[in-house]
Amino acid sequence: MSNLESLKLELKNLGKEYAKLKTLEKTERKAFGEKINQKKNELLKKIAEEEEKLESGALEKIDLSAPFGINESPISFKKGTVHPLSRELALVSKIYSDMGFDVIESRQLDDEFHMFESLNFPAGHPARDGYDTFRTEEGFIPPAHTSTMQYRALTRFRKNLDAGENIAVVVPGRVFRNEDVDATHEHTFYQCEGIFVSKTASLSQLLGTWKNFFETYYGEKLNIKTQPGYFPFTEPSLEFLIEKPKALGGNGWLEMGGCGMIHPNVLKIAGIDPEVYKGFAFGGGIDRLVMLKYGITDVRYFESGKLEFLKEF
Repeated sequence: MSNLESLKLELKNLGKEYAKLKTLEKTERKAFGEKINQKKNELLKKIAEEEEKLESGALEKIDLSAPFGINESPISFKKGTVHPLSRELALVSKIYSDMGFDVIESRQLDDEFHMFESLNFPAGHPARDGYDTFRTEEGFIPPAHTSTMQYRALTRFRKNLDAGENIAVVVPGRVFRNEDVDATHEHTFYQCEGIFVSKTASLSQLLGTWKNFFETYYGEKLNIKTQPGYFPFTEPSLEFLIEKPKALGGNGWLEMGGCGMIHPNVLKIAGIDPEVYKGFAFGGGIDRLVMLKYGITDVRYFESGKLEFLKEF
């Protein structure tokens, strides 16, 4: 302990002496109080002198090449944890991998072709207005959905079809939307896209695949249902709902994402003959999965960096 630290500790302990004043007779208090005040003033003077020495003195050089003795260092280290979203993304990827899907990484900066044209959004298509996308000054787009990876996945694994195999790919990744932020909406969040192509791909395979995923993720059997939806890159398009898991309180339905049969135009653009092959695609938010699983009420916690929240995981 340095001399300055010792003086400050002595000053702090002096407060206990002041507490004794209440226990003394009135005739003794004056002399005792004067004695303590004198000692306090002396300590304050010495502390000021020590601080002045530190400010005016030369700084001690640090040898960056010196070996680090962990047993001699006063630094304390606390064990960190994996972020809940990172952990759940790994789990989601593993579930799909165990089902036979290849896992590829999404991008965090993309272009108009992959965001729109390759997904059957021609120039001037009104559905483009439904995506509140960010754009850089150079015209690039932080992707608003992981569907921007469909064209890349289809062309990259097209050789599977030539070899008599299927295309089965999932793409977890971060997406960005120009939205007003509140407890249920974020401008930055995660999605997972699924793509499957074969000669016999069907809606029943799609529904069975996603049903199996949610049952595995939540660890229980679930009822599912669909309702009509609209996405330019699928036809027909559906919204996929699951019965609320019993572990989460049961009762009611939860919309978990969009899905459908890949539009023939999307297959054509990727060089796949839609007369021979069919495909289905599905996609949903990861943040929502995790919120439901752990009862998290505010999506903003994931990006907040709050240790109180992160320590729970």
